[in-house]
Amino acid sequence: MTDETYTETVDDDRRDFIHIAAGAAVAGGAGALAWPFIAQMLPALDTRAASSLEVPITGIPEGGEIRVLIGGKPFFIRHRTAAEIAAAESVEAGDLPDPQTDEERLVARADGTLNPAILVVSGSCTHLGCVPVGPGSNTGEFGGWYCPCHGSHYDTSGRIRKGPAPTNLPVPTYEYNADGSAVTISL
Repeated sequence: MTDETYTETVDDDRRDFIHIAAGAAVAGGAGALAWPFIAQMLPALDTRAASSLEVPITGIPEGGEIRVLIGGKPFFIRHRTAAEIAAAESVEAGDLPDPQTDEERLVARADGTLNPAILVVSGSCTHLGCVPVGPGSNTGEFGGWYCPCHGSHYDTSGRIRKGPAPTNLPVPTYEYNADGSAVTISL
């Protein structure tokens, strides 16, 4: 019997390709297995649909307000009068407990312009979450909202002016539709 010597040549490029291909297959399989577990943690479509609302604003009379609930949270949409806008714009932001100008509390329409007549704010007092009463209810000292629970006073821009509330009524995420006749508020 003869002793034969075998020489084996190793193709390093081929071996590297096989390792990379196997690693990619394992990563793809792990992703495919993980996706159902991740997807089940996302909110359901009906929940996402209930977290936004389109509200027509053309029917709100000047000086009037619409109150809506989205996901159990109150929001105020106010059509401010010229006097309310002037009162809000005349306040020096630096004098406020939570400094913000009236313009900073507005959202631009689709064309980029501001509509100072429409103000959209959260309807929960920033102190303990009570729902303030609105302008025209003969309460409050600054022509805006008043929280009867603990005495917070907000002005016509929803900014805190007096009382225990630490911050202004929040401006929610919202946008105007293309023609400016409605706003869509999202949580």
